[in-house]
Amino acid sequence: MVGNAKHALDALNEAFLRNHSSVAMEVIRGLPTDRVMALLETQPSAEMIHIWDNLLPDMATAALQQLSKTKIKLIMQRGEPVRLARVLLRFEAQIRLELMALIDASRQRELNVLVEYPENSAGSLMDPRFIPLYETLTAREALHRIRKLKSITSRQLYLIDKDGQLQRMVEIHKLALAEPEETLASLSQPIPAVVSATATREEIVEQMDLHRISGLPVVDIAGRLIGLIRYDALVEAMREEGSVDMLTMFGASPDERALSDVSFVVRKRLPWLSINLLTAFLAASVVGLFEDTIAKFTALAILLPVVAGQSGNTGAQALAVTMRGLALREIGTSQWFKVARKEIGAAFFNGLAIALLTAIGVLVWNGSQGLAFVISISMVISMLAAALSGVVIPVILASLGQDPAQSSSIILTTVTDVVGFFSFLGIATLLSGLL
Repeated sequence: MVGNAKHALDALNEAFLRNHSSVAMEVIRGLPTDRVMALLETQPSAEMIHIWDNLLPDMATAALQQLSKTKIKLIMQRGEPVRLARVLLRFEAQIRLELMALIDASRQRELNVLVEYPENSAGSLMDPRFIPLYETLTAREALHRIRKLKSITSRQLYLIDKDGQLQRMVEIHKLALAEPEETLASLSQPIPAVVSATATREEIVEQMDLHRISGLPVVDIAGRLIGLIRYDALVEAMREEGSVDMLTMFGASPDERALSDVSFVVRKRLPWLSINLLTAFLAASVVGLFEDTIAKFTALAILLPVVAGQSGNTGAQALAVTMRGLALREIGTSQWFKVARKEIGAAFFNGLAIALLTAIGVLVWNGSQGLAFVISISMVISMLAAALSGVVIPVILASLGQDPAQSSSIILTTVTDVVGFFSFLGIATLLSGLL
């Protein structure tokens, strides 16, 4: 009887977690750490990962220290990569390496990219160890949480919503003097300045000068709090910015590119121009395969740039969105399928609309229904391929440890030209009876 009751209770808990996720997470976040750990240990893999992904940063950090090795490995391998990277930043380098050793090489590369920020960016200067608090907490609950964690390194406490987005702040002295039942929302005030994780040193110094602040919260692209830049880091950033400005005055800045020596520019650009030439010959060879078809229907040659141009623009849009997501740590390389699915969906509907407009234009110009049909099909196919390429190319380069910004556009241009030319001329050859 006892066993049946326990089984029924477990089933009810599982149903509650699955069907009322947001309510369940609010309850879980309020539980003591030991009870949360016990819950994670007993959950099936998918539910355990979902719960961990939605824990507060300090609780998620504790999980990676206290859970069994099997559960930790599962979180490291399957946890949401951007979220996981934010938690990994809270560990010392040695512990982070030990956690990384639990997962495969491709996952390590993805997380390393998300953890490492450009030198002198806000992400590289921030301290990711902070205490996030909800606006709905009372002063008593907040103080209890602070005492339990035994960690406070700022005169300000930052409030977040249930999605982790930064809302307002509370001065620590106001919290200390507040009545026990006062909520943090009633004690809060607006945050004078916030920077993104990819903000430059110049932007950080500008905010410090403008607001005369002792700490600067850092958020990711979604507005989620991921760290704080402390006063000493701000001062160091200002000092280094002053020294760089002095160097720039005398033209000695190593970052100066506009006045680089001609030989230096040639050495950097010529290899990529040569590669681009080779890829152009590859695209031209595809056209050469259909020389006879073009000779019979000269209108095809006129319309080739239309197909290539539209597919190129589609690919460039997908490439820009993907590279921005990778650069801003909005996505990891393992999330390529979600991005690709979105871009392919957009390309399909855009392709249908552009194909219709193109068909109308061809009918008005040439009067050939067959040619309008051929270019319409080709337009949709080439735009779908371009969207997929725009996502996959930078993801592959990033997963291989290469800089996506350096060569993605050249590879993308090759793919869109080859696919565009081949689909248009290939379909035209198969359906030549309609032309």
